[in-house]
Amino acid sequence: MASNKRRRLKPNKKILKRMQRKLWLVFGVVCILFVVLIGRVMYIQRTSGDKYEKIVLSQQDYDSTIIPFQRGNIVDARGTVLATSVDVYNVVLDCKVLNGNEKKFEGSIAATVDLVTECFEEIDAETIKTQLKDNASSQYYILAKKVAYEEMAKFQEKKEEKGYKGKIFGIWFEKEYIRQYPYGSLAAATIGYASSGNTGVIGLENKYSSVLNGINGRTYGYLNSDNNLEQTTIDATNGNNIVLSLDVNIQSIVEKAVADWNETTAATWNAEHPDEPETFGSKHTAVLVMNPNNGEIYAMAQYPNFDLNNPRDLTPFFSQEDIDAMDQEQKMDELNKIWQNFCTTYTYEPGSTFKPFTVAMGLETGVLTGDETYFCDGGEMIPGYPKLVKCVAHNKGGHGMQTIADALSNSCNDALMQMVRVIGPETFSEYQSIFGFGQKTGIDLTGEASTASLIYSEDDLNSAINLATNSFGQNFNTTMIQLGTGFCSLINGGYLYEPHLVTKITDSNGNTVSEIEPVIQKRTISKETGDLIKSYLEYVVSDGTGKTAGVEGYRIGGKTGTAEKLPRGNYKYLVSFIGFAPVDNPQVVVYVIVDEPGVGAIGNNQAHSSFAQEICHNIFEQILPYLGVESSLSEEEQAQAAQSLTEAAQAVPDEGVSEDTPEGADSTADPSATPEVVEDTTGQ
Repeated sequence: MASNKRRRLKPNKKILKRMQRKLWLVFGVVCILFVVLIGRVMYIQRTSGDKYEKIVLSQQDYDSTIIPFQRGNIVDARGTVLATSVDVYNVVLDCKVLNGNEKKFEGSIAATVDLVTECFEEIDAETIKTQLKDNASSQYYILAKKVAYEEMAKFQEKKEEKGYKGKIFGIWFEKEYIRQYPYGSLAAATIGYASSGNTGVIGLENKYSSVLNGINGRTYGYLNSDNNLEQTTIDATNGNNIVLSLDVNIQSIVEKAVADWNETTAATWNAEHPDEPETFGSKHTAVLVMNPNNGEIYAMAQYPNFDLNNPRDLTPFFSQEDIDAMDQEQKMDELNKIWQNFCTTYTYEPGSTFKPFTVAMGLETGVLTGDETYFCDGGEMIPGYPKLVKCVAHNKGGHGMQTIADALSNSCNDALMQMVRVIGPETFSEYQSIFGFGQKTGIDLTGEASTASLIYSEDDLNSAINLATNSFGQNFNTTMIQLGTGFCSLINGGYLYEPHLVTKITDSNGNTVSEIEPVIQKRTISKETGDLIKSYLEYVVSDGTGKTAGVEGYRIGGKTGTAEKLPRGNYKYLVSFIGFAPVDNPQVVVYVIVDEPGVGAIGNNQAHSSFAQEICHNIFEQILPYLGVESSLSEEEQAQAAQSLTEAAQAVPDEGVSEDTPEGADSTADPSATPEVVEDTTGQ
């Protein structure tokens, strides 16, 4: 039997060579990738090393401390600081360090406790001793929060004095910032406030919060290769400042005029009605002061007001008993009402301050020439409506023959209803939109009210009664900023500017980051139409219902307004006046609203635009010289003129209102609904 022999397999040289080539290829690819990886790491280190270093260091647990940024300032047009962040300090106790040094320097605990309690009244010795005993290894215990810089500096200075030097250990300070408002309640709803954590809550603080905020820095502690503690500091980047068109002096003048009127009105009412006392002279009073030539806002005020340094304080508005009876939700509801900016969030029927817009529509489209006359016999019969829509004339027979200037001067609703018939619903609706009614203005504040659903559409205006009542500012709603912005276009040559408060952004060193230029949104009317409107409105103040607002020596134009609030028949009114000066070259517009003047007063005791005119007069009297508008009178002549003006204003009847008022829209009303009662009007 033949023996089996093992066969030896000979290696396949072709396969071996192929495998070797593949291995070399893989090796080569790995080497290339490794080189690419090293290159990429070097590139990242060069271009983004600081960024990734910060990320890595932030994950270390060795002695890492945040360096807070300082929120930017809010300053007025002249550089006065309205909001700023000031540094405060948390007093931190390091029990481990203090206990450790007691063993080296006997008496250091006693010295440290004595100095801390001497410099910081809110810290008691027992608290420190308890922490040193119960939490001996603790390195972070806050003894006091947000102490002033002066207190911290006093401690640092005294610990170097004889008796303390070399004995003070385990006390360090953690820096923070708190927001302060040097002027308290001045322009409170406009400026707004920031809560802890640098979060803007309302106003400019909210709108520009991301601009005002910076980026925190950090001090990092980490162990190097030799296990030594190293420190790296990345400085904080402070926030930018915002510079406003708001002027502290004008704002102060406005707020004082508003407060004086309200306090006098409340005191008069309370003296006559001791059993029905009122806290305030009106439900709301608001003033808007603008530069008509660029949309800048010089002042934006409201009353009652609140303190920005203590914005959650309800005691000026409610008794302590009432506050205690509120739950948290009710308190927040009341605070939100107080914090709202009346000039941008409150909607209302404008009344006769809208009449210049109706006249401008007719003049601009050519359906009015300015030479027309209208006969006012006390009211108009509107086709399809069974009752007489009355005028506001004190004489039931009406105003008689009226030119366009007379119609505005006497605030004649009858003449306006005749004008709007030739203007027509299509043109009226188109120009309401052109003037910005029903649209947000784009002002740089949060919370601007939308009025898109509060004006009539062209289809709705095909109803003769809707068109008639809209012509004199009834049955649709607006806001102060909306009407004020549109009014500026009537007197500046027809340019509708976007209203704004911020004019510049600067960095923490005062360098300009960006400037906010005026924005023209559209052209509303021609200069020729505007010149006619200005002349008519000057006549309102010189010879018509706006005499009280006049200041002798200055050419002032304007328009009065009175609107009875819903529900009609409650005799609660919102009265207003919007004026500008000087007539030949308008530099400033002042718009005043008094919502329910006298509050407790009812009927025609509320229905007088002279309340708003009085406030406007006091504002014009002070800000016109401040703005450099020269008076044509000497000081003696100005004093005599002021006396004669007062006497004249007392002798001139207010526009007043008729006995009843037509139903109209409010912030929740459907403007397409036909008013229930329209035979009587609001008067101004």
